[in-house]
Formats: sequence, structure tokens, C-alpha cells
Amino acid sequence: MSRVWFSGALETVATFWRVARRDGVALGFTTHDADLWFDGLVHRAMPGMLPSAIRRSADLEPDSAEVEGALSHESISQADLAAGRFDGARVAIGVVDWQTLERHVLYRGAIGQVEEQDGKFSAELVSRKAELQRDPIPRTSPTCRAEFCGPGCGLSAARFTIEARVSAADLFANTVTIDGSIATDTLQSGYLRWIDGPLTGLTVEIAAVAGNQLTLAMPLDQAIPAGSRVFLREGCDRTVATCASRFANAENFRGEPFLPGNDLIARYPSPSA
Repeated sequence: MSRVWFSGALETVATFWRVARRDGVALGFTTHDADLWFDGLVHRAMPGMLPSAIRRSADLEPDSAEVEGALSHESISQADLAAGRFDGARVAIGVVDWQTLERHVLYRGAIGQVEEQDGKFSAELVSRKAELQRDPIPRTSPTCRAEFCGPGCGLSAARFTIEARVSAADLFANTVTIDGSIATDTLQSGYLRWIDGPLTGLTVEIAAVAGNQLTLAMPLDQAIPAGSRVFLREGCDRTVATCASRFANAENFRGEPFLPGNDLIARYPSPSA
């Protein structure tokens, strides 16, 4: 039998919320005055953190929630918020009995926009119901719609990912130089994931390649120590020619390269010479 929360005059109930960041870091917090361990995660005491409003509906309209609090815990820093480490993180908010650890999740969603002002932050939470508003029907396109090494592609990311070291980084040019001899020409439109250094866990797209020098799509705002390790994953230009010749994967191509486009409407016959 499920518990009826707040049915008594005095309840041993606290609020908890969990954050699962895209870089693999999981954080747990509670409004209780002591740390709580449940669901395989320590929920740190953070009495200043509270959900200011949670709205749930029985229809398909997205639920809404907001979380506000002071930046008082070392797990949440202004630098991480500014670097986007919490953008798109999955969030669960609920109530927990701090004596029996019986718990119930009230809200599930993801972090949208994060704002910081006067030492406090507010996070806009996007309900999982928002996924129902996404059109699941794919549109025709001459290039592949599948993510490289993702669902629909069929290729293993491990085959096209290598570990390397950064020998130098230029913050002004937004470039990093890779140590050693690797086939950098295949990294165009690929991804770099930091293993060491101040940006550990973050993934950034490779915008351009010139020899062993990689230009990143996101600006470097922190000094990168020489020798920092990274994962480099190859890129794909999503054309059927590349899919067939380079990856031998044309059977999984998710596009219509030979379908006439809108320019067919503007064509007109011309007299023969």
C-alpha cells in the first residue's frame, strides 16, 4: 500500500533532488540537515535548496518546476554552471522520509536555462512530457539523419575513437595541438572529449583540422596543461558516398540522396544547340 504523504500532524519528510549530468557525474541533495544515502547515491544536506514550484497535470501538457537556492555547496560552482556542465542534465525531484528512507519522485525532467544572480541560481526544468511534442516522423534529406555511431547508424563508436594527448592549447585561436602521429584528417566534424584537466568530462565538436591542430567549436576559457588526455572520435559528413566508400555502411544510410529537391520546380527546358 502506497503511503499518503503529509497526512499526519507531524511528518519526518524532506525534499530531495538528483542531477545526472551529461558528463557522467551524478549529484544528490536534500533539504534535511544531514546527508541521506538511498538509490545508490549520497544526497548531501543542502537546506537552502528547495523546489519553489512544481505543477503536475494529468494531460499531455508538459509539467513545470523550478529550483532555487544559494551556491553554497562545493558540488555546484559558478564555473561549472558557466561551462554548461549542468545544461541538459536529467533531474528527479521528490520527497523522502529521513527516518525510514521511504521516498516518492514527484517530478522528472531536464535542466534547461540556468541563471545566476547575486550569488543565487535558478534553473528552468523541462518536463519529460515535452518529448511528446517532438515530431517523430523524419523529414526527407539528401544527407544522413542518423547520428554517427548512434541509433540507426549501426557502427560502433569504439572503432572510431582513440585516446591522445594535447601537447599545446591556444586559448585565443581556440585550438589544441595533438601529440604524436594520428590520422587527423578523419576528425573533421568529429568530437573531442576531455579526460584530464579542468574540462574533464566535457565534449566539444571539432570544427576544423589543420595537421595536428584542431579548432574546437566551443571557446576554451581555461588553461589546458600540456599532456592532458582526450578521446578523439572521427567525424562523418553524412553523405552517401562517404558512408559507402569509407565506412561500407550504405545499407544503414538514413537519407534520400537521389530524391529530387525543390530546385526541380524551377527547372525549364532549353532548346538544343
